Amino acid sequence: MNNSPENNNRSRQLFGIWTSISLVIGNMIGSGIFLLPSALAAFGGISIIGWVFTSIGSILLSIVFMNLSREFPKIGGPYVFVREAFGNFAGFIVAYGYWVSTLCGNAAIAIASVSYLSIFFPVLSGTPFLSVITGLATLWVLTLINLLGMRVSGRIQLITTILKLLPLILIAFFGLFHFNPAHFSPFNISSHNTFGAISATAVLTLWAFLGLESATIPADKIKNPKRTIPRATIIGTIVVAFVYVLSTVSIMGIISPADLVNSNAPFADAASKLFSSVAGIIVAGAGVSACIGALNGWILLQSQISLAPALDNLFPKAFRILSKTGTPVWGSIISSSIVSLMMLLNYTEGFVVKFTFVILLATLATLIPYLLSTLAQLKFILRTGNVRSSVKLIIVSALAFLYSAWAVIGLGTYTIFWGIVLIATGIPIFIRMRMRKS
Repeated sequence: MNNSPENNNRSRQLFGIWTSISLVIGNMIGSGIFLLPSALAAFGGISIIGWVFTSIGSILLSIVFMNLSREFPKIGGPYVFVREAFGNFAGFIVAYGYWVSTLCGNAAIAIASVSYLSIFFPVLSGTPFLSVITGLATLWVLTLINLLGMRVSGRIQLITTILKLLPLILIAFFGLFHFNPAHFSPFNISSHNTFGAISATAVLTLWAFLGLESATIPADKIKNPKRTIPRATIIGTIVVAFVYVLSTVSIMGIISPADLVNSNAPFADAASKLFSSVAGIIVAGAGVSACIGALNGWILLQSQISLAPALDNLFPKAFRILSKTGTPVWGSIISSSIVSLMMLLNYTEGFVVKFTFVILLATLATLIPYLLSTLAQLKFILRTGNVRSSVKLIIVSALAFLYSAWAVIGLGTYTIFWGIVLIATGIPIFIRMRMRKS
């Protein structure tokens, strides 16, 4: 093993534009989108406006990350942007919070993968012990693949992204030919007023866009990062937004609201109506691919986001020890071990509600880097003094900040309070690392 990134042969590990785009798309399209149409059916057609609202906010954020990655094409993404703007402590808080959020998210995705596999292997749904073993096996197989090197992980990410993207595109396209406008009347079938319904659906759809910053984090593994990362970020976000909105419209046009709200596999049901029952099974397989691809991508990020502050002596030095392939070996092992513990706790009776709450905290921990990154962009513009020539970017950054702030507030005061407590648990680590450095 080697603890110096400079001594590794990175030429074998570099991601091109297609792998970088697949990292963004693959991390955003996880298990959530395959169930969201059912959750949104309770609101009716007005949920499409929520999708559009969230898509616009995500594209604004992607533009901010696109510009920041041009200025700072370094490993760590949001951590680097915030640290450059506001110093070590702010950078540490972003890195620690983001790292914790990836651990929580990976536990959830691994558990969801078992849920999708149970469609093909029903024994998994009735045997908790076998379920947790399968989930842990999936987690550690993908962790070992990541330890083999970024190139192997990148290939898996590209393949799984294609496998889960194609069925969504096909349903989005062919569904328009079986569209029933009556399914959208009345437009708002929820008990909320128009603004309340849009806000509620926008919060639900926000989960599906987390990960738009994925290409910015392993920046040192990407070819021509100043060009590739911005393109991958904006292209990936726009593609996902287009697929999300169009596929949801198609499914709502194919399946009536009463049936859709009770569907456990809306995309599979839509495929069965459009083509055949075999197509439904294929789409269910795409759900498995979505989980595996998202888990693979986030395992990659969990070690990269902890490597960046470790190189700056803000995380323990174990996180900066690299294998011969340039992978943060102990960062991957430590992170996946914590994820394994969370999965084991989730399978104990009474922990499910707590685990769901932890996922809300993880969402908050992801939104904070978004919020601070928009402020960092504004500070960089003011620092350079090019305000007049950067009016458009200032407007975009301000709107992205307002969107991020609104999303944070939408999580509720209870989640925000405990989110602050969660992130504060990293402060003793920061103090200890600064003391050791001095």
